[in-house]
Amino acid sequence: MGAWEKSLDAAGIRDTALRADYTRQREVVVRFKRDAYLAALLLLPRELLPHVVAATAFMHTCDNLLDSGPKEGRAQAWEAWEREVRAGLADGADREADPGLRALLHSAAARPRLGEHVAAYLDTARADLDFTGFATEADHLRYVERYSLPAFLLVACLLEPEGDAARAAFRTACRTYIDAAQRLDFVNDLAEDLAAGRLTLPLETLERFGVTRDDLRSARDTPATRELVAYVLGQVRDGLAATHRLIPDVPPVGRPLLRALAGLDDLTLTAARAEGAGLLRGPVKASKPGTAAVLLREWVNARRGR
Repeated sequence: MGAWEKSLDAAGIRDTALRADYTRQREVVVRFKRDAYLAALLLLPRELLPHVVAATAFMHTCDNLLDSGPKEGRAQAWEAWEREVRAGLADGADREADPGLRALLHSAAARPRLGEHVAAYLDTARADLDFTGFATEADHLRYVERYSLPAFLLVACLLEPEGDAARAAFRTACRTYIDAAQRLDFVNDLAEDLAAGRLTLPLETLERFGVTRDDLRSARDTPATRELVAYVLGQVRDGLAATHRLIPDVPPVGRPLLRALAGLDDLTLTAARAEGAGLLRGPVKASKPGTAAVLLREWVNARRGR
């Protein structure tokens, strides 16, 4: 029996059809973020993995609905999906529901806090549907608070501690990490997002460096664009460094995973800094040897209870 099957057993997921639903969601997650899935597989308790997979796959499905295609069609598709999810949360899993939704609803029943965070995410997710860009840094921070953080908490809530003070500290650690990770995604995906009509860097930041939207769209490698990219990557560096300092505020069960996620982003950041303004032509990836080293290190830490 493989590690995935053992995880389904540990989570008490015995029904054959439901196991198939979860396995399909696992395939979605592996295609979406293979390295993050490997980190969860290696570093989380087996009984948590299927629920993390269901939440991650749900987040990916929502991202696709909010980001893909003409806005009018996206809005209609999102509204239909939101109604289905809210009805499922109210009434429980339905055999006729979307297979991915069946897995999510089962996890929400097993882990009620997940259901609470799904409802909270749905309350603010339209922020991404309506998004075209930021005028100011404050707009970016509002986006992180209204969309990026609730999306990340869909997964992170499964590691959330008990007690108000502990939860507040945990939420601060999550927000610090996801702000850095979101900035990294934005600058790494600039070329793709600009082609889709989305400028993900604040206009006031572009103006500060004398860079125009056309400079970015045309991938101009100039002193100004190099300085702009370096500045944003500096923000990412500072955010990831702050994340590492906040790891003690994460419950022990989640520390190796958050360290791994931040470590993988450190690797992507290193590649991005080496690429510089070349990011305007396309994204970079974390090195494979570095990824293996991060996962091995945190696997050892997890076994030692660190």
